[in-house]
Amino acid sequence: MDDLLARARDGDPSALDELLPLVYADLRGMAARIMGRWRGQDTLQPTALVHDVFLRLVEAREPVRLDDAAHFFGLASRIMRQLLVDRARRSGTDKRGVGWTRVDFEEALNCPELSSSETTLTVDAALDALAEVDTRLAAIVELRFFAGLSVPAVASILQLDKRTVYRDWALAKIWLRERLEP
Repeated sequence: MDDLLARARDGDPSALDELLPLVYADLRGMAARIMGRWRGQDTLQPTALVHDVFLRLVEAREPVRLDDAAHFFGLASRIMRQLLVDRARRSGTDKRGVGWTRVDFEEALNCPELSSSETTLTVDAALDALAEVDTRLAAIVELRFFAGLSVPAVASILQLDKRTVYRDWALAKIWLRERLEP
């Protein structure tokens, strides 16, 4: 896999095509976890989300810099988040913010499903603010909340100790809860 990532980084267009079969099952699992919490968007399927991720990678203006598997899955998670947020924004364009409510982050995390596009946009805005303060905390929230990954999986992707991820996850939830409470 590292060889394919190096070839993609060097601008070889066929490298991503060869990479897709190797990571497809993992990406589809990430997408299925995300979609399992995404109510009201029945027209979007995990397969389509994975394909959209690869389209974004292939259609990038410059070769995508993919250092290793952890970087690849982190980037894929970020692209999935962007795609879902863009979709939520499009679905809310008629409302222009009417009826938006603040949602406690802990409540959003414990919900088996995201109840609305407004919730996604609210959490996304708070996550962007967190990224300005601490990028590692934001990456952990992105992988846990949007990609639905477990703490051990996040620790592996970010090459951190599991205890560090647990500690940072708790800190990020506190920080975000303060921003999301009315």
